[in-house]
Amino acid sequence: MGSIERISILGVPVDVVPKLELEGKIVELLEKDGVKQIMFLNVWDLLKARRNSQYSECLRNADLIIPVSKSILFGARFLKKRIPVRYNPFDATISILSVLESRFKTLYLLGGRKKALMAAEKNVRSTFKGLQLVGRYVGFYKKTSEDGLIEAVYKASPSLVLLSDGIRKKDCWVYSRRNRFNSSIFLYYRDIVGIFSKRVKRISDRTFEKGLEIWGEILRNPLKLFLIFPYMWYIILLVCTRLFDKDN
Repeated sequence: MGSIERISILGVPVDVVPKLELEGKIVELLEKDGVKQIMFLNVWDLLKARRNSQYSECLRNADLIIPVSKSILFGARFLKKRIPVRYNPFDATISILSVLESRFKTLYLLGGRKKALMAAEKNVRSTFKGLQLVGRYVGFYKKTSEDGLIEAVYKASPSLVLLSDGIRKKDCWVYSRRNRFNSSIFLYYRDIVGIFSKRVKRISDRTFEKGLEIWGEILRNPLKLFLIFPYMWYIILLVCTRLFDKDN
């Protein structure tokens, strides 16, 4: 694991994980006791971590932070840091599931609407035949149902809990409840149930490689055009850090 390194961009941790090292890191996490958390990080998450103390704490304690945004790579290069490897979150999820399947591990699906979740479960079973699904639970659930959900996940003790849309607080949901779970890896990826159920179209490899995935988000929600303002702030922060913070 010597080539995996945690760097800091604007005070936010980011892991440098060469693609040839990802499988070994997942195996390492499978063998590690307790709750483990993998997080995908885009530039908006990075900015959120600078102003949200709970999210920042969640990130600092994550076992693996995988950058999914070209802007994070730009920031590392601009600050003369080691440049991370950028992952397509869907491809990374498939790689992680493949590692689990090859070792006959278990999976719990959490999130999405009922019909989408059932369709996703069916497709996962047919695609990853060596991976045992030990449970599923819908997202957008009532608060009163949460204790039952947590108990179900605890008893199932899956190798991986894959979280999707409908989970309040997303990654922070896991972190704030970490003492109530058994030894599992947790990964939040909003669109995964939708993609597995074929209700959400995944970003094409070509679009992702060009870093144009934000335009799909804008088409779904034109208000995201205003993200240009926090992005400009990101650039200003990078420039100020390079000019005035010698330790950056």
